[in-house]
Amino acid sequence: MPDIDIDDEEAVEEEVAPSGPELPFTAIDWTAHAGDADGMVGAEVIQTLVKRLPNAPGVYRMMNAAGDVLYVGKARSLKKRVTNYAQGRFHTNRIGKMVRETATMEFVVTRTEIEALLLEANLIKRLRPRFNVLMRDDKSFPYIMLTSDHSSPGIYKHRGARSRKGGDYFGPFASAQAVGRTINSLQRAFLLRSCTDSFFDNRTRPCLLFQIKRCAAPCTGEISREGYAELVSEAKDFLSGRSQKVKTEISGQMQQAAEELDFERAAVYRDRLAALSHVQSHQGINPQTIDEADVFAIHQEGGQTGIQVFFFRTGQNWGNRAYFPKADPSLEAAEVLGSFLAQFYDDKPSPRAILLSHTVEEQELLAEALSTRAGHKVAISVPQRGEKKDIVDQAVQNAREALGRRLAETSTQARLLEGFAQTFGLEKPPVRIEVYDNSHIMGTNAVGGMVVAGPEGFVKNQYRKFNIRSTDITPGDDFGMMREVMTRRFSRLLKEHGDEQPDPEGSEDAGAFPAWPDVILIDGGQGQMTAVRAMLAELGIEDRVVAIGVAKGQDREAGRERFFVKGKESFSLPIRDPVLYFVQRLRDEAHRFAIGSHRARRKKEMVKNPLDEIDGIGPARKRALLLAFGTAKAVSRAAVEDLRAVEGISDSIARLVYNHFHDNG
Repeated sequence: MPDIDIDDEEAVEEEVAPSGPELPFTAIDWTAHAGDADGMVGAEVIQTLVKRLPNAPGVYRMMNAAGDVLYVGKARSLKKRVTNYAQGRFHTNRIGKMVRETATMEFVVTRTEIEALLLEANLIKRLRPRFNVLMRDDKSFPYIMLTSDHSSPGIYKHRGARSRKGGDYFGPFASAQAVGRTINSLQRAFLLRSCTDSFFDNRTRPCLLFQIKRCAAPCTGEISREGYAELVSEAKDFLSGRSQKVKTEISGQMQQAAEELDFERAAVYRDRLAALSHVQSHQGINPQTIDEADVFAIHQEGGQTGIQVFFFRTGQNWGNRAYFPKADPSLEAAEVLGSFLAQFYDDKPSPRAILLSHTVEEQELLAEALSTRAGHKVAISVPQRGEKKDIVDQAVQNAREALGRRLAETSTQARLLEGFAQTFGLEKPPVRIEVYDNSHIMGTNAVGGMVVAGPEGFVKNQYRKFNIRSTDITPGDDFGMMREVMTRRFSRLLKEHGDEQPDPEGSEDAGAFPAWPDVILIDGGQGQMTAVRAMLAELGIEDRVVAIGVAKGQDREAGRERFFVKGKESFSLPIRDPVLYFVQRLRDEAHRFAIGSHRARRKKEMVKNPLDEIDGIGPARKRALLLAFGTAKAVSRAAVEDLRAVEGISDSIARLVYNHFHDNG
């Protein structure tokens, strides 16, 4: 019973190239910087460039000599704003350093200040400038989708761009777990299908979901089309906020069934009511005065910032999520929150109301900009009393607690990294540790996995998987697989970040997470390390990265691992050493990720249909052939005349399909 999961949750492929959404305006005039400013730096270059600027709204970018974007800002008047940087008075340490490093600037003139604000948020997210407030966790939110392109609509989790085929979307939900939990309960309440269309179209008898009362089985006619359409309508009503209406109707049907002594049908309605109550019990707060709103609360402590976001739709609480943006400790909470909001809604739909814990700068301008993008009025407010104020206060408490937990974890992580540096003879605690592992079954579907850890724990958006491509590697050759993974990883790193150098003033002000690792951990012993060091030497980076091998001890028992470091004899650590636990956790995470990637690849191979290999056979023709013959094997045995008789299959396509199977034997 394959379920559809339309999800692009983790960007773990080797090539990752995000791009920003299209902006709701086109009149953008790129103004090149003056050539006579070449060679200048700091306030001098700003004074030269400001002479050419118009007294018009726009966006400016400050860049260093290497071309790296230091800061992106917007202005009602480009000339006046940039002039302030050139004057050098009353600058904070942060702005002073930013000005001193500026070697050139680029400008975009926009028609309005609203366009400037939208463009600024878009550029900050895409360029991630070092001195801006940066939203770190930018994963898209999951939604519940009810399809509309099938006679028996299904219910699915959806993440990413919305389908062109249409459908009804409900969300956002704070997490994939919240969506999954809600869908499971909704299936018990409304008995909607969650299978793929091809699975649905090829059923001859109900699947297990019908047996466990989580699907009405419209695929085999166990329920009429009208009856199933009524279930879909009830699900839409519930997700649209009319939950009480739905519960009242189901309760009435249960009473009627009981009065007619149809206790089996009454029990079905009872179970559906219980499932709906289960959905709402997991939602926690369900406010009476908030129909559609996002709630943002910010808390600052220890030089760090935590922002808690609650999502309310159709009067229901659909979860909350904590964010920890990168922001200079000198920035006030209101400034951080305002910048965060603009980035947050850069690629997300805005609700009709946004409730804040602090009044942000240019609040009215931001509301107008979000209204322009959303196509409906968006109100931003800071509640002062009543239920809305209580919910904001609760969000503040959540932000405070989440930041407290993060500070405790960061402190522990810092001590572990210091211990790690002492144990392995490093000059300073590492900022980026990369851990590698391979996974395969007898050499098939081989995958290499890379996980990344830093001062704040695992950095999951930096994880990468490597499908082993080489045909020269003997199946099961772990040395060969590791060599391919490392060669591909560091060859690309040299190409894209070959000249990157560590920030001399430390990682705190280094901006984006570094691309180059300080340490690589290899799950293997002396043989693996010899192969890795040879590869690093070939690329000329042997002295740039510290490579450490971690070999399982006698009888593969945890706690008896041996470590291999260049210039030292192999050694073990005391069983209760915190650094040993830390390394074990790193290795186990790499192992988990590599196995998960391998299983995903193996599963994809297992469900691969032979028809997918034929050029010219798309989803429509594939479905037509499977409907006509039942299975791909039956298609392979069919004669050309039988293939030609299928609707949508021409003579040339029929011969193409026939030749594909018979030429391959």
